[in-house]
Amino acid sequence: MTDSTHTHLLNHDGHIARVQGITVGHFTSQQRPTGCSVVLCPEGAVAGVDVRGAAPGTRETDLLHPSNLVQTVHGIVLAGGSAWGLDSATGAVRWLEEQGAGLNIGVGRIPLVPAAVLFDVMLGDMEIRPDAAAGYAACQAASSARPAEGSVGAGAGAVIGKIFGWQRAMKGGIGTASLTVRGVTVGALVACNALGDVFNPYTGQLLAGARTPDGQALLNARDALLHGLEPQPILAGSNTTIGVVATDAVLTKPQAHRMAVTAHDGLARSINPVHTMSDGDTLFALATGQSGQTLGMMTLSTMAAEVVAIATARAVLLAQSMPVPQQTVLPSWQELNHHSMQGERDK
Repeated sequence: MTDSTHTHLLNHDGHIARVQGITVGHFTSQQRPTGCSVVLCPEGAVAGVDVRGAAPGTRETDLLHPSNLVQTVHGIVLAGGSAWGLDSATGAVRWLEEQGAGLNIGVGRIPLVPAAVLFDVMLGDMEIRPDAAAGYAACQAASSARPAEGSVGAGAGAVIGKIFGWQRAMKGGIGTASLTVRGVTVGALVACNALGDVFNPYTGQLLAGARTPDGQALLNARDALLHGLEPQPILAGSNTTIGVVATDAVLTKPQAHRMAVTAHDGLARSINPVHTMSDGDTLFALATGQSGQTLGMMTLSTMAAEVVAIATARAVLLAQSMPVPQQTVLPSWQELNHHSMQGERDK
């Protein structure tokens, strides 16, 4: 049932594009539930990454190590399509080059665009996946307006709660959030395709995930596992929560890395189980420095975890079911919640 805290999450008005120097765009396929999302910073942002899941699909993450040469990147791509979806970053690179963005190498500029993908290829025709044209289109759509949320972009084909099989799963999506403290903003964009369940980070109430065998109610995977129920994941590596946490604070590269690390605490507040052998959980951090100030890592890390937790919950709360021919329709939180309330009224 919707309680006041769910309403608080749904009414959260922050979003990642409030970070100075950041724009966000989506491409959503009309052929099957898949797509990609871009977080662009053409003027450059100090970046970091932390990969916690054991089955990641990534591009250009090594250059983000604090000891490596490059200090700034020009965008991040999140995409569906599993490994094939990494092609969408090529389109983002091309678009950024056309805008004159990138690392100056004397004879031209090389836009640096790390990327991460999630596994959504079981929802419809797997041969339809985000490509370079999709990444380019997402860049064309990018703006500082509030990004669309739910089953769009990289979250279009996201599915959560697959720990006891596909037929008992639910629809995931993409969400965003931000907080501003003393003139510094931290925002997050999270695409949730987790193996585990998603919880309200404030109350601990189960929102969505694995359902009971009859599909009519939530199971609570954590309790089921602790009582000895054997997991039945569909395929190792077929899950992942990926996202970007961005700030307009001034940060060094090691600090950006630390912000990515602490941002994962937000995933742990909203997803259980999380960071499993079947997930490729990856969070990028961006610091544009355009506020001209910082708050110190204690406050920034607290903000980062908070916005990631909120964005993850919103990804599920705003998701929509995506019917696919000859496949079971996986319900969204909205639909299962409506069904539960209808059942209570019918009693």
